[in-house]
Amino acid sequence: MSTTWKLTAHAPKPVVQAALLAHDLIDDWDYELVIAGREEAEDRPDDWVLEGWYPRKPGKPEKAALAGLFEGKAPKITVEELAPQDWVTLSQHNAPPIRAGRFHVHTPDYPADPDAIDFVIPASQAFGTGQHKTTAGCLEMLGAMKASGVVARNVADIGTGTGLLGFAALALWPRALCTLTDIDAVCTGVVEENARLNGLTLGPKPGEAVMIIADGMDDPLLQMRGPYDLLIANILAGPLVSLAPDFAKAVPPGGSLLLAGLLAGEQEAAVKRAMQRAGFRMAARLQRGDWAILWLRRRRGR
Repeated sequence: MSTTWKLTAHAPKPVVQAALLAHDLIDDWDYELVIAGREEAEDRPDDWVLEGWYPRKPGKPEKAALAGLFEGKAPKITVEELAPQDWVTLSQHNAPPIRAGRFHVHTPDYPADPDAIDFVIPASQAFGTGQHKTTAGCLEMLGAMKASGVVARNVADIGTGTGLLGFAALALWPRALCTLTDIDAVCTGVVEENARLNGLTLGPKPGEAVMIIADGMDDPLLQMRGPYDLLIANILAGPLVSLAPDFAKAVPPGGSLLLAGLLAGEQEAAVKRAMQRAGFRMAARLQRGDWAILWLRRRRGR
């Protein structure tokens, strides 16, 4: 496994959140430089850190890219070499189970919950084990959608990661067609293993899931399998804004769009504006921590 390098910048919460928003608005960002923001400690919620991971020793361009996300003078950026291990898997190892609405999600280190819709999702190189508030919030919202009478016959999970949200949709609507996509090819093996662990079948039939490596909605098979009366996208605010017109083409009037990966505030407002222009209206909203989870419906007559 290759070595990863980590870049770190410490700043107050609003500063880091503004940097994350600036990142989402950059179209030509180097996809190899993966960034994330978080609070430094639970007892210090206003102290945040912006972290970046790079597969090679970062030079001046990478440091400048990270520094350029900050308005005014950037905080000090430190660089460290990490041991040859998968930092995503390491961060998820032995993560405690989560309960999100009707769902219980846990790694193999923990037992199943017989009173919930249970999923075992091992720590992996893909995003979406349920630990992040956006994934857990999507699980909650899916349960609320089902309870409100939503019927999903054709589901797409864009940026599926581990496959968890697509699997959850199939648990709620077991006869639906399901299409899972991600831009990262590593997700194919992750999804296949998670499907096996949870007794789910990969295939093109109702109640099964098809896995596709695709950039956004730009894939012939993804387009052919539509339209989708439930489309899920737990990605980032910038791509969500860009994909709004494509989502409108893929979701029929009356269909549902479940969005996450956006911070409440400016990011949420930008995504809402883009979706409204594309013909969607708000149906419901959850907020988990600093993250907004949005359920929108495509307006009829458009």
